[in-house]
Amino acid sequence: MPSEQEATVQSVHGGPAASTSPAGEPPGTARAPAAESVFRAPYAALTWGIVLSVGLVAFESMGVATVLPDIAERLGGLHAYGWGLSALMLANLIGTVAAGRDADRHGPARPLAVGLVVFAVGCALAGAAPNWPVFLAGRFLQGLGVGAVMALAYAAISLAYPQHLRARMFALVAGGWTVPSLVGPTLAAVISDHFSWRGVFVLLLPLIAVAAALALPQLRRLDRADGTGGAPAEAPPARWWATPVARSVLLAAGTGVLLAGLQLRQLALLVPLVVAGGVAGVLALRTVTPPGTLTVRRGVPTGVVLRFLLCGAYFGSEAFLPLGLVRLRDLSASQAGLGLSAGAITWVLGAAWQGRADGRWSGRSRAVPIAAGFVVLLVGIVVMALGVLVDAVPALVAVAGWAIGGAGMGVAFNAATTDAMEQAPADRQGEASGAMQLAQTLAVAVLSGLGGAAVSLASAYGSTVTVALTVTFTLTAALAAAGVLAAHRIRPARP
Repeated sequence: MPSEQEATVQSVHGGPAASTSPAGEPPGTARAPAAESVFRAPYAALTWGIVLSVGLVAFESMGVATVLPDIAERLGGLHAYGWGLSALMLANLIGTVAAGRDADRHGPARPLAVGLVVFAVGCALAGAAPNWPVFLAGRFLQGLGVGAVMALAYAAISLAYPQHLRARMFALVAGGWTVPSLVGPTLAAVISDHFSWRGVFVLLLPLIAVAAALALPQLRRLDRADGTGGAPAEAPPARWWATPVARSVLLAAGTGVLLAGLQLRQLALLVPLVVAGGVAGVLALRTVTPPGTLTVRRGVPTGVVLRFLLCGAYFGSEAFLPLGLVRLRDLSASQAGLGLSAGAITWVLGAAWQGRADGRWSGRSRAVPIAAGFVVLLVGIVVMALGVLVDAVPALVAVAGWAIGGAGMGVAFNAATTDAMEQAPADRQGEASGAMQLAQTLAVAVLSGLGGAAVSLASAYGSTVTVALTVTFTLTAALAAAGVLAAHRIRPARP
């Protein structure tokens, strides 16, 4: 997860000017030694605000997914059930880009405030929805807010915390996502069963206000200390449709077309829709990601690519682990859930270890822990796949495999994000953070869609789930292997 550089390294890679301290204090401000804690002044309120914001997003994502079938049935939306998830994800792409660019121009406080407000309005609208279309509108607004919150969490850490605390904060963000993901489904189910599904959304509203009250004052002081409130406004493009936000809308539309195509069984319709959506997405990506991302240019662009590879490999495998354990190995849903929990827990542990050990990589490439994390993730995918696909291997080996994969994910995710954000200039923190969050969302959407298409086509053409999952896990393993090869490009080559 993200980090930044010391003044000398920043000057080489285009980082913040040496006259401004990492936490945004004016020059000459007395600062504590490197023994500071993120839970002590002046960072405590911001730390809790960021972690709570991310935790709310995680709870909303996992909790709502748990009760979504009941919501769709009650609101007459079973015929368009998939859009209850896709509406949030596609809006996430737009919110990520818009918030990241706005943070670079005006500082992180304003876009985070807007993102939290939009998220709250979306929760209120979804919770009060009388029918499925209104509920989808609420989900879309939630997605805009989710994209803003997740993008700005990384940017705010890179701007507000000194270098030696950033890797630890990114590890906390991993925990802030994972813990609610574990308890969110159970809590949402209890609320839905004993009260109403609407309570899942209502519960979030006061907590959003608390998160804003904790995080925003410190970020506003950061803007004032910087003296500009962000970077100077760039000259607008000659045409409105060439702006990053407009291209993010194109990316969302292209991704939506691609996902719609992957849900079809007729190849005559599937192929043209997937091609059209993919072409639109690639054209949009050239504008909404740092230059050189599509060619894996060294530095921040490679960080964006590594995020895509990590999330495609991890979440693309995880999405089909329960299906394999239930359909192929005859485990119960609760037993299959052990694999997801094991991966989530070891992700947090891996990220925490990397955060504590990060000091040894300060100011230089983290290619070694990144590559090592990818290798461990690859081993985890292989072991998990054996436990799912091979009858002679005990099914619980898949759970152990996913625990291995989660540890590798935690190490590589934290190290890659830290290194990429460390190289991003101060006036491009929002853009870099938004690009990596966008890569994550896109990877989850595309790999889940491809895996789902493999299962659907296998069923339609007389094949088996085993074949479909073999194809899916082979693809995710290939992404992990590609990450091992690309890790060394995380830093520009030395002269």
